[in-house]
Amino acid sequence: MDGGGGTLPSMDAFDSFLFSLSNAFSTPLALFVQIQGCVICLVLAFGWACAAYVRNREIKRIKGRVRAGNSFAFICNDISELEHSNQVNLPRVTVIMPLKGFGEHNLHNWRSQVTSLYGGPLEFLFVVESTEDPAYNAVLRLLSDYRDDVDARILVAGLATTCSQKIHNQLVGVEEMHKDTKYVLFLDDDVRLHPGTIGALTAEMEKNPDIFIQTGYPLDLPSGSLGSYCIYEYHMPCSMGFATGGKTFFLWGGCMMMHADDFRYDRYGVVSGLRDGGYSDDMTLAAIAGAHKRLITSPPVAIFPHPLASDLNLGRYWNYLRKQTFVLESYISHVNKIMNRALFTSHCYLSWGFVAPYFMSMIHVAAALRFYTKGYSLEEAGFSSVGMSMVCSLAACTVIELFSMWNLTRVEVHLCNILSPEAPQLSLASYNWGLVFIAILVDNFLYTISAIRSHFSQSINWSGIRYYLKDGKINKIERSIPKVDMGPIYTDLGGKHLYGKKGMAPKVSFLGSLAKTLAQWRQPKKFDS
Repeated sequence: MDGGGGTLPSMDAFDSFLFSLSNAFSTPLALFVQIQGCVICLVLAFGWACAAYVRNREIKRIKGRVRAGNSFAFICNDISELEHSNQVNLPRVTVIMPLKGFGEHNLHNWRSQVTSLYGGPLEFLFVVESTEDPAYNAVLRLLSDYRDDVDARILVAGLATTCSQKIHNQLVGVEEMHKDTKYVLFLDDDVRLHPGTIGALTAEMEKNPDIFIQTGYPLDLPSGSLGSYCIYEYHMPCSMGFATGGKTFFLWGGCMMMHADDFRYDRYGVVSGLRDGGYSDDMTLAAIAGAHKRLITSPPVAIFPHPLASDLNLGRYWNYLRKQTFVLESYISHVNKIMNRALFTSHCYLSWGFVAPYFMSMIHVAAALRFYTKGYSLEEAGFSSVGMSMVCSLAACTVIELFSMWNLTRVEVHLCNILSPEAPQLSLASYNWGLVFIAILVDNFLYTISAIRSHFSQSINWSGIRYYLKDGKINKIERSIPKVDMGPIYTDLGGKHLYGKKGMAPKVSFLGSLAKTLAQWRQPKKFDS
């Protein structure tokens, strides 16, 4: 607009379309979607605030015990528990670790597991598919370092035929555990334990025999790539379900302590439920717990640092997301199927319901910028200020959400540092909160695509093994043999070698991974290797 009151510039086709779209996003239905996005942000913020309260309460308890004279409060509640008369009566625990491949953080994680300060009888069973697995020789070297200090063995499970390889390895470990074992603890190889973790879990099991499973949850430590932040963001909403300080309906397969006799006598069908077509250990056991009204708990100290691979790109994140959404396609009963379908539907709706308001806000902002830079009149542009009001509301809610996420992460980092005082201290300084926001949008947008893909494919490639589902259970397993000239094959989060050949990680782009996924839609066998 000129300073002398000249004529207004005419509106071109693009501007007309942009303003029309902005006005369309100001209708009652569009406003509902945008308000819904704000509500989702605030609900997440409230959930993370509650989780932070529970974790922070435990920090205060530990500090209070230290002030009362218990210098070992990070290990036990009462220092008298460390007396010999109490230690000799502790129950035997068997730790079973199903392994696949060897990555950059595995050795550190395993050392944190085998150097536990639990005072009772303790054995460690590392279970691999075959001696060709890179983890086999790595574990042998680890065990040689602790030959005289740790009761540990490595078991070769062989190939799974009726369930996932992970579950097969777990069940082989159960068969080989000590006859006097009272509790069995299943750990993933990416779990970094605190010195007092096993003792804390065991104490809770002893205190309340009605506990069916005790679990925990990882605190992701992003490596700096967008893919690693997407993993961090994917796990954060679930973290509030594990920060209850007690009873929960959530279960994480990376850390599960159970009664050994439940496996010896197949109580509640835990062995048969896992063995006969089981794909996901945690979803299967959670369904069994729900069906038999058994108790799952998550103590506030069960939070574990989870460093992500330094080269975790979007392609590997997409592969991880595919495996996670595929879990909802498995079930053990009709009721479990209905619940998984409900989770599938609600998660897809909320994911895109969360992303849509940001797309609308982008249109509103673009229209407003064009409005002011081109000098259009309100009558000519037909521009509505309602949209910009919603943009401001969504921005405020997003800031509150990110602050709550930051606060929970800060509290959990502090708790982990207290529980592992001898370990290098964790810090929030490396977190990039701009990338966190981008990861929130990327993860929620891709979740629905991945879930729909999983629903229609009914098959998944997990670490070189393709599983096919029928009626919610594995009914077919195919293994691909890696070509000699393919280079190393890696898993998703830890950047682990699967086949033992050394070399650099393959540089697979996210778009390339999506293109391959589309090709797999109709020809899954062709791409398994």
